[in-house]
Amino acid sequence: MTILYDYWRSSAAYRVRIGLGLAGIAHERVAVNLLTGENRQPAHLARNPQGLVPALEIDGQMLTQSLAILEYLDETRAAGFLPKDPAGRARVRALAYAVAMEIHPVCNSSVARFAVEASAGAITTEAWMAKFIPRGMAALEEMLNHPGTGRFCHGESVSLADICLVPQLYNARRWGIDPAPWRRCLDIEARLLALPAVAAAHPDHFNPETP
Repeated sequence: MTILYDYWRSSAAYRVRIGLGLAGIAHERVAVNLLTGENRQPAHLARNPQGLVPALEIDGQMLTQSLAILEYLDETRAAGFLPKDPAGRARVRALAYAVAMEIHPVCNSSVARFAVEASAGAITTEAWMAKFIPRGMAALEEMLNHPGTGRFCHGESVSLADICLVPQLYNARRWGIDPAPWRRCLDIEARLLALPAVAAAHPDHFNPETP
């Protein structure tokens, strides 16, 4: 049994839900509530000492870190998330890392919360997100102005970069940021959301407050 430990609104968990769906891997989902601190309880720390989501129990082992999980699925399930040629892999990783290693860490909820608390409220969460998300997304948009971009971030098939793009756009909208300037990103997102596996991973389907 493959088990995904996730939080419905986590961008990193959203990536892995997309990856599992695209790879056709049936799994059980176990929610870990970040708002109540369930991720800091011993049961979850035993899965991931960082106290983060997602964690994926698969093939008799526990995997953490969304990009590491996605590359594992690519290598063990021939998921096709990375191109076969070295230059293509480098480009896809650069696009994915621009989101997962540049935008996401700065805009992690714990980082934003620290900024709000340290500034005694002079900085709001919304202002923090509005400062860093548009800057990162504008750079990503320019990176997509490249001959390697096709129907998706790289060529004609879904890659690691696309799997990172969709949750980041969701997160931008969540914080009231208008994505209209990122036309290439939006065009690719529309094609991705038309794929059943990507649509099925959307956070709205897992919101505990939804009847």
